Amino acid sequence: MAKVKGDIVIDVEKCKGCQVCIPACPNDVIGVSKNVNGKGYNYVETVNEECIGCSNCAIVCPDGVITVYRKRIE
Repeated sequence: MAKVKGDIVIDVEKCKGCQVCIPACPNDVIGVSKNVNGKGYNYVETVNEECIGCSNCAIVCPDGVITVYRKRIE
C-alpha cells in the first residue's frame, strides 16, 4: 500500500487567524504565526512537515484559505 505525503498552502492575506484549523489537524502541522498579515491578523502557518493530506483543516476553514496537496510515496 502506497503512503501519502501531504502539504498545505495557506493564503495568509485572506486568513483572519480564527484558529479553527489548528485543533482539526491530527498531526499538529498548523500553528499561529507571530507575524501579521495586511489586515492586522496573526495568520496560521505550517509549523512542521508531518502533513498527511487529510484535508481536515481545509474543510473546517470558514474562509477557504487552505489548499491541500497530496502526493503518493512509493
